[in-house]
Amino acid sequence: MRLVQFQTPHLEEPHLGLESGIGGGVVDLNTFDPTLPKTMVQFLEQGETTLSVARRALATQLPVIPRSQVTFLAPITGPDKVICVGLNYADHCQEQNVRVPKNPIIFSKFSSSIVGPYDEIILPPESKEVDWEVEMAVVIGKRGKHIKATDVMAHVAGFTVAHDVSARDWQMRNGKQWLLGKTFDTFCPLGPALVTKDTIADPHNLKICCRVNGEVVQSSNTNQMVFKTEDLIAWVSQFVTLYPGDLLLTGTPPGVGMFRKPPVFLKKGDEVQCEIEELGIIINKVV
Repeated sequence: MRLVQFQTPHLEEPHLGLESGIGGGVVDLNTFDPTLPKTMVQFLEQGETTLSVARRALATQLPVIPRSQVTFLAPITGPDKVICVGLNYADHCQEQNVRVPKNPIIFSKFSSSIVGPYDEIILPPESKEVDWEVEMAVVIGKRGKHIKATDVMAHVAGFTVAHDVSARDWQMRNGKQWLLGKTFDTFCPLGPALVTKDTIADPHNLKICCRVNGEVVQSSNTNQMVFKTEDLIAWVSQFVTLYPGDLLLTGTPPGVGMFRKPPVFLKKGDEVQCEIEELGIIINKVV
């Protein structure tokens, strides 16, 4: 299933829906069953109860709202945590000439950085070095602490496309403030859908790419990930309790602007497309 949060002109508040395939229209889940919650986090908190309703809706020939009439929101808004992983692609380590980490490198973004799949990225006046990073994000579906690697997928709801926009001057200089460099408003475009895990044959064998103004700048495969989903969640859950809706951004492949010669950074008017096979594409204009 491709679960989305969306808005239309005639709706007073956002609704949950099913995207009818990549680039397709939307089935309104809240119209199908008015007792369903209207946010994805609440939907995930109810677990199999709500997922079974969505599966029933998928099996029913329901009216599809044309994509042109829908505003797609981030599939997850207001999560408890947005956890990020550094240096998690072998080929990204090579481009920096650094060793592959022995343990996952963990940092975070604030959830206020999340915007929708087609929203604008706002260049902050405080940074002159804003960079791109396409990433696969894991969405937690079930609460857990000290989760064993063998049990991890029972705690995963699915996957989505994320853009870990990064202000390199804050991340790498200015006191090396990784959090500040990663968490400006609009620095986490997400979507277009939460693709449930049962829909994806192998999340660790998906083509992943980023284009800036139509030019491919990052192109790799999630099979290059140093630590896979199971390892990452087992590692992180030693330290924190994971809740439904929590996001885990799993790292970026090579090709970021900072390591180009000379370095290239995003500027007003640029359009960034982040695409992952089977998950979809997010397109964000830089303003």
